Amino acid sequence: MMTSEYTYYFITAFLYLMIGIRDWLSFNVIEVKAEHAQRREWTTRLFLLVAWFTHVQLLHQSVVANHQLDFSIGPSLSLLAATTVAMYWIISFRHQMGLLRPVILFLAIPGVFAPLLFTEEKAVSYTGLAFKVHVMVSLMAYSLFGIATIHALFIRVLEKRILSKVLSRVNQWPSLVAMDAILFQMLWVGFAFLTVTLISGVFFSESIFGIPLVLSHKVVFSILSWLIYAVLMIGRVKYGWRGRRAALFVESGFVMLVLAYIGSKFVLEVLLHRS
Repeated sequence: MMTSEYTYYFITAFLYLMIGIRDWLSFNVIEVKAEHAQRREWTTRLFLLVAWFTHVQLLHQSVVANHQLDFSIGPSLSLLAATTVAMYWIISFRHQMGLLRPVILFLAIPGVFAPLLFTEEKAVSYTGLAFKVHVMVSLMAYSLFGIATIHALFIRVLEKRILSKVLSRVNQWPSLVAMDAILFQMLWVGFAFLTVTLISGVFFSESIFGIPLVLSHKVVFSILSWLIYAVLMIGRVKYGWRGRRAALFVESGFVMLVLAYIGSKFVLEVLLHRS
């Protein structure tokens, strides 16, 4: 790999890190004039967009080559990190969620360097529109559920602080009611994307991947994840589930997704050295 190609890794990681630190430090400022806060937010979004474009350039080098896509674990983690940042950037125009952005950016940094850490290539030829749609919808589902999981953890922390009467900086967060509403907005969209992903994977496996459906551990864990989220959605509609109970389902469902995709890739490619 050329030195110039390494540059995109460090530029992307550096920008994510600096934006994350700036956000983290600004969160400790108790009072900021609305005008200054709005200007800072737009500046942050602009720098984040620049960082994301450098990440996209990096992905073009590590994922796309000679009309093929490399979906080995390293490029896949990088692609998932970039999609998560993009999804959050879009969500941030509608909702402000405190420390969620710096946490997402800090977690994205290992994803940036993942192609350098996991170098085994697994290139596949482009297989048409159905394959591309399946990949993009699945990435959006994973990203939304990842953001929702971090958000659910913050709800846990905020509930614990309120119950224990540790109220420092609690007033800088949205209310629990608002955070709960934001969480389920993300979950409903993510659930719809996951449903489309499963339907396309199960019923159109041969046309998308060129092979008949095999009931692998990836498929099993994906279905388990869908069932966990489906129970949560039913519980929300029928019984108004929220708070820590909802957070437990969100976290459990995301663990199943991680085991389905990243976990299976890690075991096969890193531990067993199989594609």
